[in-house]
Amino acid sequence: MRGDTRQEEIRRRHLGAVLRQVHLAGAISRAELANRLGLNRSTILALATQLTAAGLVREEASGATGRVGRPSLVVRPESGRWYVLAFDVAVDRVVAARVGLGGVVLERREAPRRRSRRADLDEVVGVLVGFGRALVDAAPRNARCLGVGTSYCGLVRAADGRVLLAPNMGWTDLDFGPALSDRLGLGLPVAVGNEAHLGARAEHERGAGIGHQNLIYLHGDVGVGGGIIVGGRLLGGDDGYGAELGHMIVNPFGGRSCNCGSHGCLEAEVGEAALLEASGRTGGPGGRDGVRAVLEAAADGDEAARKALERVGDWLGIGVVNLINLFNPGVVVFGGTLGDIYQGAAPQVRARVAASVLPVSRGVELRTAMLRYDASLVGAAELAFSRVLADPLDALAATAR
Repeated sequence: MRGDTRQEEIRRRHLGAVLRQVHLAGAISRAELANRLGLNRSTILALATQLTAAGLVREEASGATGRVGRPSLVVRPESGRWYVLAFDVAVDRVVAARVGLGGVVLERREAPRRRSRRADLDEVVGVLVGFGRALVDAAPRNARCLGVGTSYCGLVRAADGRVLLAPNMGWTDLDFGPALSDRLGLGLPVAVGNEAHLGARAEHERGAGIGHQNLIYLHGDVGVGGGIIVGGRLLGGDDGYGAELGHMIVNPFGGRSCNCGSHGCLEAEVGEAALLEASGRTGGPGGRDGVRAVLEAAADGDEAARKALERVGDWLGIGVVNLINLFNPGVVVFGGTLGDIYQGAAPQVRARVAASVLPVSRGVELRTAMLRYDASLVGAAELAFSRVLADPLDALAATAR
């Protein structure tokens, strides 16, 4: 019996591995699956056949021409039949999407969120529930929701989706995940993750970090967050609060005050408030529009905007140098508003890297996020797909109950 149990565990693990490759690739040949997973072709055939019977994938001719004999078959995800709900709760907006297996965004909704220091849990949950139900209602009758994933801009306890702290929005010790799950009423748990952690995961699997096993992702919104991939895995810490890179101290003597209560944090020196204040634009619009306005003014020769961008870029470079020397990543990815800031301040950041990074780590690549502002939303979808990718048949059985 123990041998049978072990074989069943191996089979289920292999099914998940095959489905993950199809999910990430969108379409992949059996031969390539065998090559990537180190399995023989007969095993791949058996696994693909089982996934096809479950309705998760389909096999079809690749359409390749020029070869003698039968065209090779490719395995594709059944994106229209299986989907997840993905939510992204940022400081000033709420985004929802129905995302099909394979990472295809089938439909999305977006609404503004008021900036406030009061806890708006009920309001946010209400908007998400409305979006979620509308997306489910719009799905085809034969489509099934496999899970719900949510990105939130704060410290999130991974085990239960509780938001411990969101200093820029006034949330403290709120049961966000359970509240959203109860009100959605889909009978599915809601997985919640930190926006920068999920952005790191998304860029690693689907964006600028593909092919890199060690990655640092820096995300800018009002504040600054971070995610670190080490050996292909997200560095989460004991309870999921790891990689709060925005609260790394870079300017301990005379640094700007931070919402976390400290001084000289990376967030305080390079975040939205620092850029707008240094450029003399504190009375204007904030958010993405405010950051872009500074960048456009600097490009047009505005001296205050140019100096503000140089200052922020210099502090960003100092933070990046520390991270590179500590983790030796293959790539550093700048996302959210930091992606825009990096594009304008790249000379300052690169100068710091050239001057202070250890010679053995100077081959690191500096990139902007390929997924742009959708990195956290894509990461939330991947979080929701985690269960079915780990054990496809068990996940399907659970959703059928």
